[in-house]
Amino acid sequence: MTVHFIGAGPGAADLLTVRAVRLLKSSPVCVYAGTYLDDQILAHCPPGVTLIDSQHLDLDQITDHLVAAHQRGDDVARLCSGDPSIYSALAEQTRRLDYAGVDWDVTPGVPAYAAAAAIIGRELTVPELAQTVILTRTQAASTAMPATESLGYLAKTRATVIIHLAIRRIRQICAELAPAYGPDCAVAVVANATQPDELVLRGTLTTIADQVEDAGLRQAAVIMV
Repeated sequence: MTVHFIGAGPGAADLLTVRAVRLLKSSPVCVYAGTYLDDQILAHCPPGVTLIDSQHLDLDQITDHLVAAHQRGDDVARLCSGDPSIYSALAEQTRRLDYAGVDWDVTPGVPAYAAAAAIIGRELTVPELAQTVILTRTQAASTAMPATESLGYLAKTRATVIIHLAIRRIRQICAELAPAYGPDCAVAVVANATQPDELVLRGTLTTIADQVEDAGLRQAAVIMV
């Protein structure tokens, strides 16, 4: 049987693709991250579905569930927040499935940065200002960043920068970007995009950190510079 890696989008159930809904409806097992996905998305699953919340599981434990479902003859909907091509651990999971001889495929979803851009009503590329968009993150306790991908290095391009998984380091991010972009460069932060508790903050590299900290944002936010 097949493990379907499905982009669940930024949170709104009506932003799932038609293909994603079809696969959800036909898969008797669904593995999802409860931190980011809500009941409206899971409502597309069939009656009697086996739901597995992966938020407290490591990659080996998740793989065990996927392989067990395959051995039972069950297709699995493996929901990924946003789009599987960005920060989804797709590579790590599919390597394990290849080793176990389990078939898999990928269905794209609306990425968080695209949803955030739609919410603030901005195009990320502007003629004669920015024709490049950089999607990146910063180093915390997770995987180390290559030296050539440090924010200070990337800032030399003066491209539009979209920073994921880094809202807790907003003050340091602004300090690293300000020398290249200038302290008055516009910044938007979109938290929980398309969800009921969505929050949009607008400011500059000088002001946005105070707003983020006052709002108490700790996760599920995209920084757009």
